[in-house]
Amino acid sequence: MKILLHLIASALACFVVASLLHTQSVLNRLIELGINIPISNRISTVFADLQGLAPTYGVILLAGLSIAFFVSSLLLKRFSTNPIIIYSIAGAVAVATILLAMQPILNITLLGGARGTFGFLSQCLAGALGGILFGALRTQRKN
Repeated sequence: MKILLHLIASALACFVVASLLHTQSVLNRLIELGINIPISNRISTVFADLQGLAPTYGVILLAGLSIAFFVSSLLLKRFSTNPIIIYSIAGAVAVATILLAMQPILNITLLGGARGTFGFLSQCLAGALGGILFGALRTQRKN
C-alpha cells in the first residue's frame, strides 16, 4: 500500500512541476510577442492549467511513471546501484517517451510548453524530479 502512496505522491509532484513549467513556457512565448500578462493572470493561468491538464496529462504521467518505476524496480533487484539515480532516469525517460509518442499518434505536440528543446527538456526534468521523490520515498522505507 505504501508503494501506491509513493507512486501517487511522485506522479503528483511530477505533474505539478510539469504543469507549472508548461504554463510559464507558454506565457513567456506570449510575452516575447509583446503581449502584456499581469501577474494576476499568470497566477490564475497556473491554476487553470493544473485543473485542465490533470484529467489528461496528469493521468498519462501517472501511467507512464508506473511503468517506468516498475521496470526500474526489476532492474534494481538485479543490479546494485543507487535507486534515486535509477528512478530519476526512469522518470525522465517516461516523460520523454510520453511526449515523443504523442507526436506521431496525434500529429501534434499537445503540450505547448513541450514544444522546442527547452520545453521538452523541462518536462523531462519534471519526470526526473518525480523519480527522485519516488526513489527517496522508497529508500526511506528501507532504512
